[in-house]
Amino acid sequence: MSKRNPRTVVLFMVDQLAARWLEVAEQGVVRLPNFEALQAEGVTFERGFSTNPVCSPSRASIATGMSHQSHGVSECGYDLGPGVPTFMRELQAAGWRTGGFGKLHFITQIETLTPDYHPYGFDVVCNTEDSRAGEWLDWVAEHHPEHYEAALSTVWMTMSNGLDEYGPDKVDLASAIRRAQERYPESTTEAYELPFPAEVSQTAWITDRACDFIASAGDRDVFAQVSYVQPHNPFAPPAEYVERVDVDAIPEPIPADWMSRPIPYFRQDRYASPSYEQRDWRRERQLYFADLAHLDHELGRIRNALHAAGRTDETLFIFTSDHGELLHDHGLVGKWERHYDACIRIPLIISAPNSAPGRREQLVEHTDITATIYDWAGVRPPAASLFRRNAADEELPLLRGRSLLPAISDPAAPGRPAVYVQSNNSHVDVGPSSWARTIRTPQYRYTRYLGNGGEQLFDLLADPDEQHNLANDPSSARIRQQLSDELLELIAAEGFPNSPRQLYKVGTW
Repeated sequence: MSKRNPRTVVLFMVDQLAARWLEVAEQGVVRLPNFEALQAEGVTFERGFSTNPVCSPSRASIATGMSHQSHGVSECGYDLGPGVPTFMRELQAAGWRTGGFGKLHFITQIETLTPDYHPYGFDVVCNTEDSRAGEWLDWVAEHHPEHYEAALSTVWMTMSNGLDEYGPDKVDLASAIRRAQERYPESTTEAYELPFPAEVSQTAWITDRACDFIASAGDRDVFAQVSYVQPHNPFAPPAEYVERVDVDAIPEPIPADWMSRPIPYFRQDRYASPSYEQRDWRRERQLYFADLAHLDHELGRIRNALHAAGRTDETLFIFTSDHGELLHDHGLVGKWERHYDACIRIPLIISAPNSAPGRREQLVEHTDITATIYDWAGVRPPAASLFRRNAADEELPLLRGRSLLPAISDPAAPGRPAVYVQSNNSHVDVGPSSWARTIRTPQYRYTRYLGNGGEQLFDLLADPDEQHNLANDPSSARIRQQLSDELLELIAAEGFPNSPRQLYKVGTW
C-alpha cells in the first residue's frame, strides 16, 4: 500500500480588508498577481460576510464555528475561553501539527504583550499583533538594531499593559516609544510609509516564521494560521510598494447618503460631516492599496514554500479577512456597527483538490470556514451531550457553520437564504446606541440600530451603492416588515446550538 501524502490546511488571514477593495484593486488600481493566481485555481465566494465586523468576535467565530452567544466573544474586550472547542485543538488531538503566526487576537490585546495561545490548540506560536510590541519588536532590536528606533515609533497601542516595565529587564519602553515618535512623527498618523525596509516589517516577520514551519513539517499533517495585521489602520506599507499604486485609478468615495436624510443613529456628534471632507482620502486609499501589494508578495512567498515542501496536491488553502474597512465610502472609516458593504462583506477564496474554480454567489459567513476545515480534514466536529430521560443520551452538534465543500465542487450547490450580522459596543460608545443587527439576503440589506437609532433598508440590486434608504418608503413596507420578522428569528436563534461553556448536558436539570 502506497503511503498517503501529508495533508495541509493554510488559513491565510488579513485584517480589515473588505471584499470591495480587492475587487477595486483588480480594476487597475494595483497588480495583485498572487491573489489572481489563487483565484484562478480556487473558488471565490463573492458574498462572504463577517458575523460581527470587529476583530476578536469574528476571529472567535472562525476558530470555533459557533455563534457569538455560544462562544462568548460578542465584542472586543472579551477573551475566548480556552475551554471552548476550537478547530485547531481538534486537529491537534487528531495528530496534526498546528502553528499560529502573527495576529490571533483571542486574548484582548491591551491585556498583555505576551499572550499564551498554546491552550487554544497551537503547537507553535509566533505572535505579533496591533501594538507591534513583543516578539517582532524584540527581533528587530536583536537583528536590525539600526532600525529599532524607527520600529519603536510604530508602536501605537501605548495603552497596553506592560510597556512601563517591558521584558525581563523591566525597561520603560513607553518613554522610549514617545522619544522615537518625536523623531518619526509621521508614525503617529493614520497613514504613512514605514520608516524601514519591507524585509524588516512585521508582515515579512510573520511570513518568515510561517515558511519555516511549513519547511520543517516533514510528513506530518499540518495546519498553519498565517495572520497579518495589515491592512488594518494605521495604513503603513513599505515605501517600495507605494509607487505600484495607480493613484489616478483610485475611485472616489461613495457619497455619504446619511447626510441628506439621517436616521437618529447618524445624528450623533461623531457624524457631523463625512470623513472624506476631514482627511486626505486619496492618500489613505493609496497606502491601503500599497499594503495589499505587499500582502500579495507575502502570499506568493507562502505559496512558494508549500511548493518547495511538496505540499501543493493535498492542501486546503483559505484566504479571508476578519472584517472590512469603509475607507471613506459613505463618509466613514473603520468598521463596527455601520453595516455598509465595505464594512461587513469580506473576501473568501478557497482552493482545494477537486474544486471547480470560479466565482460563487452563495451567501456564506465566517463560521462556514470552520465547518469546511472539519469536513475536509475528516475530523469530527465538537458536540454537546444531549440528555434524554429514560433513553440513551444523544449528541447535539455545536457548529453553526456549514461546510462549503459542496459549493466548492458544484457551483449550483444551495447556499444560505440570509446571513445575520451583529455589532455591539464600539471603542467610542459602550451602550446600545452603538449596537446594530442586520439581515443580508441576496437582494436586500436591512439593519436595525438599537437605542432608537432607526432602520436602514437597501435594495442592493437596484441600489448597489446603498444610497437610498427605503425603510420609510411606503412602497417597501411589506419587504421591510418581512425582513424585520426574519431578523427577529435570527436574533433569537443565535443561542442555538447551545453554548458549551459550563455545560453538563443539554436538556437536563
